[in-house]
Amino acid sequence: MTQRPITLYIDADACPVKDEAYKVAARHGVKTFVVSNSFMNVPRDPLIERVIVPAGPDIADDWIAERAARGDVVVSADVPLADRCVKAGADVIAPNGRAFTEASIGMALATRNLMTDLRSFGETTSGPRPFSPRDRSAFLSALDLAFVRLKRAGFG
Repeated sequence: MTQRPITLYIDADACPVKDEAYKVAARHGVKTFVVSNSFMNVPRDPLIERVIVPAGPDIADDWIAERAARGDVVVSADVPLADRCVKAGADVIAPNGRAFTEASIGMALATRNLMTDLRSFGETTSGPRPFSPRDRSAFLSALDLAFVRLKRAGFG
């Protein structure tokens, strides 16, 4: 018996791996929602749906977090969004291929909050390292593995 279908949610505004996500999702027949607060070109494919939310803080995040559940995959580098989605049971993968899990999300959130506090006190921080081809490759592998694992768990 197959449980509900797998859905992919992409936090798309600053996502550098949208094209890669489309290809992996198409190979697995996964419905994909590309969520942003501005118009964005997406492939003409019945499995890919563009969702444009109003501009404003966390509106795209809220749209995704309200829908993400066990058996879904979320692509985002946004740690608070990842935290919400992990708590809802979804698999969350950053564009560099890093998986946010129940075991890792607490540390990721603490690190993010610490860096935010340091910046608010005027501390200069280095920011994230540049996105690399290795990150793109790690993302492709992580997304493919997530879909395979969910299919083996009975999600369609």
